[in-house]
Amino acid sequence: MDPKRIFDLLLSLGALILLSPLFIFISIWVKLDSKGSIFYSQTRVGRKKVCFKLIKFRTMCGGADKQGLLTVGDHDCRITRAGYWLRKYKIDELPQLLNILMGEMSFVGPRPEVSKYVALYNPAQQRVLSVRPGITDWASIEYIDESELLARASDPEHFYRTDIIPKKLKQGLKYIDHKSLWTDLHIILMTLKCIVLKHH
Repeated sequence: MDPKRIFDLLLSLGALILLSPLFIFISIWVKLDSKGSIFYSQTRVGRKKVCFKLIKFRTMCGGADKQGLLTVGDHDCRITRAGYWLRKYKIDELPQLLNILMGEMSFVGPRPEVSKYVALYNPAQQRVLSVRPGITDWASIEYIDESELLARASDPEHFYRTDIIPKKLKQGLKYIDHKSLWTDLHIILMTLKCIVLKHH
């Protein structure tokens, strides 16, 4: 087993144990705040083009994804009251610790996309599918305000396809070419720092 996978296993298992009281509190909050399930899962394309169910705490009203896959702005009308706060501090991403534990994801790696966007990748860009997708990476840090960027775009879908996706993939390939455990630790710390500084 490679060091990165051992790191992911130990850290995800430890984090799940440590954060279990928080998971219980958030589960109750989500359930009481709006109708629907506690968790939201969406099919994403992972390593070697194998699809998996990415897990998040539900932050939108039921059936929201039928109105579009992109979240436009922090005040998208589909976002619930609890969902606003969970998304603001990226807490809705915590259930992906389970995806890491199951080997479908890593802490650090290119963010997984849905198949409709993966179909747009050119042969060079498809190299991002050679590694496990991650909860965070360089692109996640650069686009920490992605939903606000989309909110300011005249055509969010077109802007995402033609501007954001290519830039994210460029960052993903940069990570693959220089990946190491030290890089992973640096990206994790940078991500936490960005989340804290964004709201202070």
